[in-house]
Parts: sequence; C-alpha cells; structure tokens
Amino acid sequence: MSAHKIIAAKNLTIEQKVNTLAKLGENTIEPLPKSDKLQAYFDEGIYCELFEGNAPFKPRYITPDYEKFMAQGSEFLGLEPPKNLYEAINHLQILYHHVPSITNFPVYLGNLDTLLNPFIEDEALAKELIKQFLTFIDRTITDSFCHANLGPKATKAGHILLDVMQELDNPTPNFTLKVSEETDQAFLEKAIACSLEVVKPALANDAMFREDFKGDYAIASCYNGLKIGGGGYTLTRLRLNRIADKVDSIDEFFELLEDVMTENLEQMDKRIRYIVEEAKFFETNFLATEGLIEREKFTGMFGLVGLAECVNTLSDERFGQSEKADQLGIDILEFMQKRLDKHEGYYCGFFDNKYLLHAQVGIDTDHDCSAGCRIPIGDEIEIHDHLLQASQYHPYFPTGIGDIFVFEKTYKNNIPALVDLLKGAFDHGMRYLTFHTSDSDLIKVTGYLVKKSEVEKLSKGESVLRDTTALGKGANEGTHVFERMVRK
Repeated sequence: MSAHKIIAAKNLTIEQKVNTLAKLGENTIEPLPKSDKLQAYFDEGIYCELFEGNAPFKPRYITPDYEKFMAQGSEFLGLEPPKNLYEAINHLQILYHHVPSITNFPVYLGNLDTLLNPFIEDEALAKELIKQFLTFIDRTITDSFCHANLGPKATKAGHILLDVMQELDNPTPNFTLKVSEETDQAFLEKAIACSLEVVKPALANDAMFREDFKGDYAIASCYNGLKIGGGGYTLTRLRLNRIADKVDSIDEFFELLEDVMTENLEQMDKRIRYIVEEAKFFETNFLATEGLIEREKFTGMFGLVGLAECVNTLSDERFGQSEKADQLGIDILEFMQKRLDKHEGYYCGFFDNKYLLHAQVGIDTDHDCSAGCRIPIGDEIEIHDHLLQASQYHPYFPTGIGDIFVFEKTYKNNIPALVDLLKGAFDHGMRYLTFHTSDSDLIKVTGYLVKKSEVEKLSKGESVLRDTTALGKGANEGTHVFERMVRK
C-alpha cells in the first residue's frame, strides 16, 4: 500500500495510519538483505518474517520486570515507587506507554494480580479503580496481542480482575491464568467460568513453563512463553506445508527442511545482531539501563505453521486421525529441535545461546495451513482424544503453543467437568489451552481475541478501534476460525 493510499484510507484510524506509515518508511531501507536462496524461499511463501520490517531497531516482544519497577520506580520517568492503588495503576499506565514491541504497544502487562494486590484495602474501591484501569487499557492499547497474567495463587486482586473482565467483555487485554498445585480449586473454577463467558483467561501449565524458563516467566502476545525481564528478539517462521508441496518423498522433505532452517537461522542471527549492535537498543533504552530488562534473557523464536497440512501431504493418513500420521509430526519436530540445538545463536546467554521453537498462530493471509500443530478446523476429533493428541506436541514449544476448545453453553452448568479435562490435559504434557462457549461475541481467533460484531462492522467498510479486528476477519475468511467444532 502506498503512502497516499494509507493516508486516504477510510477504514483506518489516525493511530493505525501512523503505525502503517512508519513501517512503510522503515521498509525503504534494507540493511539485512536476504541470501538469494532465502529470498526464493520467501517468494514461495515458505519463509516469513511476520511483518517485522527490514530494519529491526527494537525486539519484537518485551516482557519487563514490572515487580522490579513497582519496587524501585523509574528515574527516567520520574516516578517513585507507588504507595497506594491510585499510584500503582497510574505508574503502570505511564510505563505501558513506553514499552515497545512489534505492534508499538506492550504485549505484556505483568502479573496484574500480584502487582496490584499489595495495594488493595477497600475492595469496593479497588474494583472500581481496576474496572477503569482495564477500560483504559482496552481503549488505548488498541491491539489484542496485549496480554496480562494471573496466578497461580488466588488473591483479592485476582478475584476482582476475574469479576471485572467478565463484566466489561473487552478484547484487550487478553489474560492467562498460571495453573499449579497452589491454585485454589474455587479460583480455578471461577476462572474457567469467566473464560466460558468472555474467552479469557486462558490456562497455562505453570510447572511446565517454570521448568523451561528456570523460574519466573511471562505469557505475552498470543500465548508466547518468555522470560520475565527479557523477551523475544525476533519471530520468523516456516510454512511446513509449503515445503512438503515441493518434494516427492519424506527423505527429500527432511533435506529441504534442513536447508530452509539453515537459511532461516542465519537471517535470525543477522536480525538479532542488528538490534544489539547497530540499533544499540540495550545501550540506549531506559528499560535496559534501569534493569527492567536484560539482554541475556532474550531469545530468538523459530516459528512454524502448517504441521497438519504438511503431514497430510507427506503421508497417506491424516494428522489427528492415526498414530502413523501423528508420529510423522513428532519426527518432524524432533528433527527441527536437533537442528536448533546445533546452532549457536547470539545474545541469548540465559538460554545457552539457543533459539527456541514456537508454534505460531498464523496470519490473516494463511489460507492453506493451520496454526502451529493444531488439527485443522473440520478435522477435529472427540475431546479426550483431541487433548491427548495435542499434548504430544506441546513439550517442544517453550515459547508458545496453544489449542482452543469450544463448548456448548450448557457446560456453564458443569464447570467441574472442565476442571477435570484441564487437569488431565496438563498431566499428559499439555502446555496451554483455552475454553470458551459458542454463544460469546468475543472469540479467540488463533491466539488473540476479537469481537464478531466488530468483524461484521469492518466487513461493511466501517472503521474499528482495534487493528487486530482486520486480522480476525482475514483468518475467518481463510481458515474458518469462527466455525470450530462445538463440544456437546
């Protein structure tokens, strides 16, 4: 899209026009040219940089240590540590404005319950202030990739946040509840009941993430696991199904996959070094100089989509329908993990300079492949079998994988059954999942939330507040995400 078309667009807000124009300007330079081979893979749709731009001058995802910010304040922002709930909320709102990302909005807001709970005295007042706080976030961070965390322990603030998010029914921020043995049963049931109504919070296997990240971690953006005080430098991805389309045998597939991975990894190295060495982000940004982030706690995210379609092309059986097809999916992930283990990356000291796998959620133009390792919509299987099938793939993806299950609305009267499903899934190695019902206006597209009513407005040519609404519209047109199987 040209600058003039962006400026004249009737379906973009001023903020959306500014962000689009900025990306257009960045892409007039190309300091990190792709190799001829990688450019060919890019042109064929095998390799994708997910709109990061030609000159990455900031990390894609940043997960500040908000607890440290609350304890020390910020010299750069002229803020002393907050003394009450008014100041705590105000301080966070100010800091959010200064946390960059791929979207130019913060993709991680912190563990909001533990951040706010120490300041709660009058619960009625706290509920009103938190309601205003979440409304502020929804109306100013107009991108549904914004994400907050809860738990694993129940707190007064956690209960209030669940009440308020259900009352407001807003797409932003998304929420994840970290679920562990310390999570109170009543609090977990309340969270699942909330999710059935407004598609959040999603549910994370706390023990699994804590093991992968050696302690504290954040769930950011769609469902991305990242180290608190760090983040993700870059997220590039491969469409595995496009690789499968080019070969005549499984052996040829693995040969081509290794070549594509090598090219991808070399480009990831270039992008990370540019952020650190050329853009000098960590030398100049106050988040780093004040210790709210540390360079070594960042990593590179190696994304993939279309595992199901890849397997269906290479095999005579269907992904999710047979052990043979599912095992081929595992073999592909094992191959990819071994290739990543061989590669020595840059500036990822906490992770031994290794980049991590990510099951990417897809983009609005993905019409021929499913998100990450998901069973394609229309091929879903019985719920218990589906959970067991999906759980085979979740351990490979520390930086994020997720599955979404839609239930008939009568499940609202049987929350304990969903608690049992969740616990069984986690016991079998599932990392992250979302429950919701089919009658909600809010819907989880792939990893982010949109309102179906807002998609309808955009389809009529009306402008809408959130830029992710357009992504949801495209995803539904391409892969029918509004048509997932309803579990009865």
